[in-house]
Amino acid sequence: MQKRKLGNNGLEVSALGLGCMGLTSFYGPATNESEAVSLIERAVDLGITFFDTAEAYGWGENEKLLGKALKPFREKVVIATKFGFKNSDGYQGFDSSPKNIRTVVENSLRFLETDVIDLLYQHRVDPNIPIEEVAGTVKDLITEGKVKYFGLSEADAETIRRAHATHPVTALQSEYSLWFREPEKEIFPTLEELGIGFVPFSPLGGGFLTGNISENHEFDKNDYRNIVPRFSKENRIANQTFIELLEKMARDKNATKAQVALAWVMAQNDWTVPIPGTTKINRLEENIKALDITLSANDLQQMHSALSTIQTQGSRIPVVE
Repeated sequence: MQKRKLGNNGLEVSALGLGCMGLTSFYGPATNESEAVSLIERAVDLGITFFDTAEAYGWGENEKLLGKALKPFREKVVIATKFGFKNSDGYQGFDSSPKNIRTVVENSLRFLETDVIDLLYQHRVDPNIPIEEVAGTVKDLITEGKVKYFGLSEADAETIRRAHATHPVTALQSEYSLWFREPEKEIFPTLEELGIGFVPFSPLGGGFLTGNISENHEFDKNDYRNIVPRFSKENRIANQTFIELLEKMARDKNATKAQVALAWVMAQNDWTVPIPGTTKINRLEENIKALDITLSANDLQQMHSALSTIQTQGSRIPVVE
């Protein structure tokens, strides 16, 4: 397995990680526990060392699953989790107060069955708590040996700079893929300047870029994509141009569309580690083979030129009633 470094603080992980959110949350019914554990074990077998979870993914259920599955391999893997929401009764706003950060960390340590959290992210920026206070609290937790590295998620460039000035930020996690390239404008230059790694979530566009979600595809009633404008039937039709682009390159590379989409993300720089999620071992194995694909400068230029003529249809933000 290829390795990459996230940031300048010494955190090295597999070049591809595993996002574990979908095993318990947001994509319909939770995966059967034994199947989920088998998937995580297979990921370890294949060389993945970087696993992503959060308090908010089932309010502890995802962390418990990961803790159970990774306990035999704890010394070989890097576990990232997150804090930042008000309580465990649902999404009722943000809370990155020092007290809540400490409460979440203690819960996460227990749920994950570990003595230390490798990478602790602020899940979303809390407008009511200065980022310096957040970074200072995580710095104290690092000093106490409960956390190793500090990360942010979906933060803007100014927030990243302010946090980094208080305590070095090792990684930023944000959405990034062929059909959502917003981080390229201000975030990438900031991360490169400060020596911060990048962890894209949804590098396969919530599954759309696999080419397996047609206009007639029906999501489970509890799948969050039902309320995301980008996944409306009309926009799935309009966004097929991305699938056509991937299909052409996939044919040239004797690969799948998902593999090309992941290879493209990883080709942008050497400090990006995507974390595609899946509930199926065959998809996990497919994703890992993206590491075998080389996109030449000419390939990337062709894709860049094609992408410059395509505009993604539909917002990535869910419609909240």
